[in-house]
Amino acid sequence: MIRPCLTALAAIVVWTSPALAQTEHDEQAWVNLTALGSVSGDLVYFAEVQPRFGNGARLDQLLLRGAVGWKLSPTATLYQGYAHVVTAIEDGRDINEERSFQQLSLALGKPLGGELSSRTRLEQRWRSNGRDMGWRVRQMLRYEHALKAESDAVNALVWTEAFVALDDTDWGARSGFDQLRTFAGAEIGLPGASTLEVGYLNQTINQTAGRTRMNHAASLTLWYRH
Repeated sequence: MIRPCLTALAAIVVWTSPALAQTEHDEQAWVNLTALGSVSGDLVYFAEVQPRFGNGARLDQLLLRGAVGWKLSPTATLYQGYAHVVTAIEDGRDINEERSFQQLSLALGKPLGGELSSRTRLEQRWRSNGRDMGWRVRQMLRYEHALKAESDAVNALVWTEAFVALDDTDWGARSGFDQLRTFAGAEIGLPGASTLEVGYLNQTINQTAGRTRMNHAASLTLWYRH
């Protein structure tokens, strides 16, 4: 099972990587503060706040997202969630986006002594600059491995997530490859079960007219687990 997953990961990266002939670059900083835990028994939740900064340390985007889920098994959890996203437009009105989403999180095993997991998310999206609802699917594969044997104080961490739009909308979504995010860094254990993730995140976005935007982000994520 592990080998097909790794093969699929490589295929996603190759298939979704657009031509970089006309690429616009930006240096950014992304912060993610997430709380997650059990409500009762197999009923779980997560809630997160994500400010994203770019274009000279200006707040580009603010994302508020939460979900409730049910543990189907020790390795599978199904969620229903909602997100509100505000995107700042320079010299213009901010764009508000509302999202409903369904998510399946899976633990895929422990290849090479690490931990492999996946997250599949289906989104329904509405934006304030249009009337249509857009559908988008996101597929993430994540792998972490302890840097020191028999200790998970610091783990090497890599993940990649492909975004594919399933339809066209009047606010600009086009069916097909939307974006690819790739992260490389470290996961640091904190008191209790909480963790801190730090590293580099590359976001490659397929824009209109054959143009590509590539964001280079310093990424900081705090997972508060209780």
